[in-house]
Amino acid sequence: MDSSLTRDLYRDIIDFAHTTPSWVQHLAELWTEAGLLLFGVLFVVAWWRSRTGGTRALALAVLAPLATAVGYVVSESLKSVVDEERPCRTVADAAASLVPCPPTGDWSFPSNHSAIAGAAAVALALAWPRIALLTVPMALLMAFSRVFVGVHYPHDVLTGLVVGALGAAVFVPVLVRPAGSLLGAMRMSRVPLVVWFTGPGSVRRAAREPRAYEPRA
Repeated sequence: MDSSLTRDLYRDIIDFAHTTPSWVQHLAELWTEAGLLLFGVLFVVAWWRSRTGGTRALALAVLAPLATAVGYVVSESLKSVVDEERPCRTVADAAASLVPCPPTGDWSFPSNHSAIAGAAAVALALAWPRIALLTVPMALLMAFSRVFVGVHYPHDVLTGLVVGALGAAVFVPVLVRPAGSLLGAMRMSRVPLVVWFTGPGSVRRAAREPRAYEPRA
């Protein structure tokens, strides 16, 4: 998988990384890990706001982290088959990686971080369309940061993004209807914890407002 083209591109990016100010390098090191936590926060926010919506909206929000987990599993499965060594170990004439090179056996292709980011970006966008303006740039930045810090080839992160995004794009639409039916049934439960998790759902206007006075005939 490590063709001369992608090796040259990796070398150019890591060389560029070493020319940037130290605060940029530290920010990249932080983002490459902490960025995943921000996706986690967005999952919680999307679920919380969906509790007052319909069952489909709730299902989309609940399925978002599950779809991300599926993207990770697919990526990890491919990683165990391809067994590609990390560029920070194989590209001998490149500058040193900004972070410690993962040990042998922690393979490079595809990038799990990128797969998680790609899946999360798509799944969150399906549940909360406006958030795509944030999640898509986040995913792209996550993917680039993995090359910038020196632990992945460009083709690793590109494949990871595609695998994660496609996984979420297939997983969520297939399961949204049965998930919505299940969550709708859960909303009828009398168990407080279940009711809290699913939320009250949409409240019909007719139930909130008094009926108009109708004079007798």
